[in-house]
Amino acid sequence: MSKDNEIAVDIQNVTKMFGGFTALKGVSLDIRDNEFFTLLGPSGCGKTTLLRLIAGFEEISNGAILLYGQNIADLLPNKRPVNTVFQQYALFPHMNVTDNVMFGLLRLGQEKSKAINRVNEVLELVRLSDFADRMPSQLSGGQQQRVALARALAPSPKVLLLDEPLSALDLKLRQAVRLELQQIQVQTGITFIFVTHDQEEALTMSNRIAVLEGGRVQQVGSAREIYEAPENKFVADFIGETNLIDVNVSNLEAGKGSCILPGGEKITCSAARGARSGPGHLSVRPERIKISASSKSLLKGTAVRHIYLGTDLHIEVKLNTGGNVTVRMQNSTQIQIPDVGQSVGLDFDPSSARLLVD
Repeated sequence: MSKDNEIAVDIQNVTKMFGGFTALKGVSLDIRDNEFFTLLGPSGCGKTTLLRLIAGFEEISNGAILLYGQNIADLLPNKRPVNTVFQQYALFPHMNVTDNVMFGLLRLGQEKSKAINRVNEVLELVRLSDFADRMPSQLSGGQQQRVALARALAPSPKVLLLDEPLSALDLKLRQAVRLELQQIQVQTGITFIFVTHDQEEALTMSNRIAVLEGGRVQQVGSAREIYEAPENKFVADFIGETNLIDVNVSNLEAGKGSCILPGGEKITCSAARGARSGPGHLSVRPERIKISASSKSLLKGTAVRHIYLGTDLHIEVKLNTGGNVTVRMQNSTQIQIPDVGQSVGLDFDPSSARLLVD
């Protein structure tokens, strides 16, 4: 197997139980070497539990986790070639930045002169060389986050685990640190496994994403694959925004299916695995729908609400056949915005729609 395709973390049918509660239900994942891999899902889906199993903070109930081919079930956390950056940075308040980063290296038995050289390397990597003598209380939240990252990178782990490390930062700072994390992952070549509930973080940072819900993996793929071709209603609705339109499905073949829209129009579009004939759901992203004055539009309804979001404008349309659809329009002085109460037609390219399973 080439280095590019080497499996860093092989999660094999892993189940984790806490008493009578099953947090993970037969999870299997291959995480590649030198990959920025994200575990994404809502609170309680099992993503942090899986991260803790890899780190060794919890024991597996069933299944196995292999790190570069080695079963790590019997290895204590401090014997695993992984490190973790937690949501709470847990810096030592009585130590300056240098000592915080060097602490783990000295505990591992590294000579102080070599440890200092390594600390200087990682502080330069996270752009904190000028802050080496500062105390944690003298740092901003973003700088403290980078100290915690430097401390985790210092021992050169094979895998770095990041448990929602950006959640305590404000929006602007989170956006800046995302770019820094991406750059650091590329520079170091370390496999990053990142846990978040924030879809935008996952979409913008990851080579691949695993969407979890209810202790199961719902879908694995690149950001584009997950967004453009969701496998079920949960993924479509959780990743970004979507309109789920009730349709009647027939002629499923080779990943495509025919469906009759609520107004009677018939289109052919891509179908997720497991889609069935009969009543179904069509996922159409709000930005793929256009408002039209044509009497032959695929859907017809009445504009009932405007939502101003700065860069975008959302128009909520109540369909004549029942149910609501949201249209996203880029904010521009050139667009014509339908008045509330105005009858409108809605059109979209069938290739942008997706037939889903429940």
